[in-house]
Amino acid sequence: MYTALYASILAGLICKLSLNVIKARRSNKVLYADGDCHELIIARTAQSNAVDYIPMAILLLLLLELNGGHVLLVNAIGIIFVIGRFIHAKGIVSENLKGRVLGMQITINLFIALIVSNIGYLVYSKIF
Repeated sequence: MYTALYASILAGLICKLSLNVIKARRSNKVLYADGDCHELIIARTAQSNAVDYIPMAILLLLLLELNGGHVLLVNAIGIIFVIGRFIHAKGIVSENLKGRVLGMQITINLFIALIVSNIGYLVYSKIF
């Protein structure tokens, strides 16, 4: 099951981003919310964005794999999605708008690919 590999890598990314939030909270002595602290706002934004997009993408990737998606398609989408999420996270943390935009373009385009692929494989399996 290839999806397990991508889920594990992306869970590692979420852990890293969570540690950034903890570090920013401790260094700025902020217990709740963001304390109007720029460093913590950035860290929380990176973490929350990852948590917003990664779970659904992993679910769609798993469904594609379970629906009989070709191994090359599953792995291509998985690899590109991981790269896109790392680019996006780095773009937020380094406050690089180009990286953030590129990461989201990759993410959204792969969501579309996953949606279309899942529907296509599902319909194909019911017809043939």
